[in-house]
Amino acid sequence: MTNPKQFYELLLDYCSSDAVVDNLMIGLVWTLCQSSGKGSAGLAMSPGLAIRTLPWSGTLSGKAVTDLAAWILEWEPYKATVAMAAINSCINSRPLPDSVALDNAGEHANLAVFDYFLPKLQNKNVVVIGHYPGIERYQNRMRLSVLEKQPIAGDLPNSACEFLLPNADWVFLTASSIPNKTFPRLAELAGNAKTVLMGPTVPWLPQLHEFGIDYLAGVEITDAAALYHTAAQGGGVRIFNQGLRYRIAELTPSTSMTWLKQQIADCVAEKIRLTIEMESWYSAGYTSRFPAYQLLEQANTRLARLDSGYKPLWDSYAAQPDTLN
Repeated sequence: MTNPKQFYELLLDYCSSDAVVDNLMIGLVWTLCQSSGKGSAGLAMSPGLAIRTLPWSGTLSGKAVTDLAAWILEWEPYKATVAMAAINSCINSRPLPDSVALDNAGEHANLAVFDYFLPKLQNKNVVVIGHYPGIERYQNRMRLSVLEKQPIAGDLPNSACEFLLPNADWVFLTASSIPNKTFPRLAELAGNAKTVLMGPTVPWLPQLHEFGIDYLAGVEITDAAALYHTAAQGGGVRIFNQGLRYRIAELTPSTSMTWLKQQIADCVAEKIRLTIEMESWYSAGYTSRFPAYQLLEQANTRLARLDSGYKPLWDSYAAQPDTLN
């Protein structure tokens, strides 16, 4: 498996932006970051840990999104959660991949992903990381095991992952495993299964294919204002009826290549724009460092990593003669 640290560096690559935090809300269930620029928003599941004081409360609005994103390397759960929401706010400012939009109507809209995959799951050994309210309704349709950090009736503890994931046919992995740092190991254990990374915390990244993820089941924000108010008022599954819907993207080598090509093109355009602005800056006689120099450096880093991710996909694609016709 790719080095786990590289995964978190990859997340930071995608948060190279001069955007600042407009609003940061840590709700009962969801943390939401709204950033300037393209007015994008990002979600992450709140830690769910009782705490009386966060030393930085009230100081985050107006800060650079990149400053908050850097907390993704922290082990303190609230910092890591804020970072994940900030990173997703940057990623969500870019176009989403070609994906299937799921119906978000009805009482069980939060389970739309399981309904979508249900024909493939019949009588299969299915492991779900994270307890999704209402998941019990599928108990008789598959051999279902639910792993949960705080188990409730019928759930198994997280430690069962070492025993169950290697033999699973399908694994549905909550993206909240990213900020809590369990994602690399869980993805590795699920290497033999079809793996779906799911939830509002999902970052839309084509390179997740390199980490053994077969499908992304993330969200598209359809009504930012409704989402904010629902999450701020303690909304859990209600956000699926109030402001967002699930989308599913399959991460095959072909689809990931197409997605990466577009991101490479966008990154090259950004690099050219910043380079021209830097040349104009120094041509105007300024002797201080170009103000957006850091963004240019970040674009170079992101481009190098995008190229590195594209090459193995191209090698895999080119090794199949029929795909080149």
